[in-house]
Amino acid sequence: MLDQGTAPPVTGDKRPTPPPAAGFGARLMRRKPVERLVAEGGQGEGGSLRRSLGMWQLTMISIGATLGTGIFVVLGEAVPDAGPAVVISFVLAGVTALFSALSYAELAGTIPVSGSSYSYAYATLGEIIAWVCGWCLILEYGVSVAAVAVGWGQYLNELLDGTIGVTIPAALANPPGTDGGIFNLPALLVVLLCMAFLIGGAKESARANAIMVGVKIVALLLFCAVAFTGIRAGNYTPFMPLGLGGVSAAGATLFFSYIGFDAASTAGEEAKNPKKDLPKAIMLSLLIVTVLYVLVAAVAVGAMPWGDFKGSEAALAGIMKDVTGQSFWAVLLAAGAVIAIASVVLTVLYGQTRILFAMSRDGLVPKAFAKVNRKGVPMANTVIVSLFCGVLAAAIPLGQLADATSIGTLFAFALVNVAVIVLRFTRPDMHRSFQVPLSGLRLRLFGTQVPLGLVFPVLGFAMCVYMMFSLDVITWQVFGGWMLVGLVIYFAYGMRRSRLATGGAGEAVAMVKEGAAGAGAKAGAKTGAKAGAKAGARAKAGTAAAKKAADPAGKSGDASASAGTPGAKAAGKGRPKPQKKARGKQAQAKPEAKPEAKPDTKPDTKPDTKPDTKSDTKSEAKPEAKSDAKAAVESEAKPDAKVDAKADVKADAKVDAKADAKVDAKADAKPDVKADAEPDVKADAKVDVKADAKVDAKPAAEAEQQAPATPDEKK
Repeated sequence: MLDQGTAPPVTGDKRPTPPPAAGFGARLMRRKPVERLVAEGGQGEGGSLRRSLGMWQLTMISIGATLGTGIFVVLGEAVPDAGPAVVISFVLAGVTALFSALSYAELAGTIPVSGSSYSYAYATLGEIIAWVCGWCLILEYGVSVAAVAVGWGQYLNELLDGTIGVTIPAALANPPGTDGGIFNLPALLVVLLCMAFLIGGAKESARANAIMVGVKIVALLLFCAVAFTGIRAGNYTPFMPLGLGGVSAAGATLFFSYIGFDAASTAGEEAKNPKKDLPKAIMLSLLIVTVLYVLVAAVAVGAMPWGDFKGSEAALAGIMKDVTGQSFWAVLLAAGAVIAIASVVLTVLYGQTRILFAMSRDGLVPKAFAKVNRKGVPMANTVIVSLFCGVLAAAIPLGQLADATSIGTLFAFALVNVAVIVLRFTRPDMHRSFQVPLSGLRLRLFGTQVPLGLVFPVLGFAMCVYMMFSLDVITWQVFGGWMLVGLVIYFAYGMRRSRLATGGAGEAVAMVKEGAAGAGAKAGAKTGAKAGAKAGARAKAGTAAAKKAADPAGKSGDASASAGTPGAKAAGKGRPKPQKKARGKQAQAKPEAKPEAKPDTKPDTKPDTKPDTKSDTKSEAKPEAKSDAKAAVESEAKPDAKVDAKADVKADAKVDAKADAKVDAKADAKPDVKADAEPDVKADAKVDVKADAKVDAKPAAEAEQQAPATPDEKK
């Protein structure tokens, strides 16, 4: 399988060669590296998601998606199969879910991204498997939102009837084609209400969900407290009337009440500390839900004979009414069911938007699903998904498609268990913040060391496959049709638009350019240092020629030049960089020498140098220094120094290049000041600097202002 994590090779001309064309099978099985998945976490089109969720908020997301209306009606289906042993069936279903939850916890801590099982499959099993998994998650989340929202109108009618005596007409409260339903208005309203919470931000949505989860838990605990007073010991016998077969059959039915614990893994890119908090949230939510289920089941079968549960869709409400003799408790449970459905819709809708966000970032679905606004919310994604689910729930009969959500969920769970096994073999040294139990133990079997840590993923995979094959044939047929539609979309759109096929090459080119830039900088530093030294030598030669032409006698200029040259070499090495460039030719000549030479040379040089300066420079320096010095400097030093200066500015040898560039390119008198005066100030010949600087710099500057421009200068 291709692991799209390396850049293409670079040829001799430093241009990246295109990656070799992969075969059809290789393109299907290309994988996205774990490091790249994690590095891209939270990044969307035009913004990024915000990390604002703590461990308890993540736990509430999983509980909100798991603890729905199932517990209010599922007992009527499971108790007739297991009898009072339905308590064991809940434990069995919880253990079955635990195997997959352990795999989810390990991968969520290792790959903390929003794609959940889709991203885990992309990193381990290949792109085509990841797409199939993502398509199953759309079935698990998107279609299930519509399926859950459909029942909200019925519970809302019960609540309204018990409180104010008003109900919504059946045509607007029931699913299309059921009990006279035409358009399920409450289903659309609950989805739009949850959309409003999600648009407000992940933190605000998590706060609202936490409140609703608290209400659900309080309602169930209140049921346990009231029903506990009606427990009869005789209702627990016989405890297992249909044997182990009935217990396992009921466990298969109850397993679907645990679906939703993986919702926290979709918040991996908005968690504050995902590697530590996600595994804790997944395991803690499963534990809390299991305890609540077992407690409710134990109290319920103790308060009502197990034979009376058959055909009862509102077993909990019936128990409350029988124990208390009042209908008030049924209204209270209806209120709990209304809030429970709203919480499930909110958390599952949130998970669906984040999964599509990850798929869009990978290029498998349109970019609109990855666009993020200033609040860190995928606005377009949320609106599109909410409207789709709302219309699906309100106007389209779901039929067997709602039942197919269970098989899609089991398929995703099975792939997560396989992903753990594959990642253990392909990346054994990868850091994992959470590992399935027995991960560090090995068992010697038939001469080979078998890692015991793979026991739980293997058991989780086997249980998911068993549950899938226990479903009806019609459910398999609907699931097959759903998968066929998904594969058509992948080959028509996703396969060609995948970032591993399009953006991957561009990112590789960017990586090559960055590497080439780094290598060029190092080479430029070396080249610039050599070029700076060469420019300095040429500038010194030009300076000597200029001084010789300016001072034919060769007394003061040559003496100062010979005295200043060794000092220039010594002072040039440790010389600090100039902070600001002086503007104007006089400003470049005078201030360079004056400030440093002032304390030592002012008393000695001032009386002697002024008369000589004015007498000599107007007669000798003006005609010759202007022409010869400029010709020598511009002909020899300027072209080379300018090229060298450019190389040095981009490299590390900035000091030499700037110094040489100033000598050659700016003023005519500057070579004398920079080469002679400045080194003399920093060296021992401080007295001569003041004299030379004033002799060379000031007359040259005055001569430049007074002398008419030659034809060469005009050019």
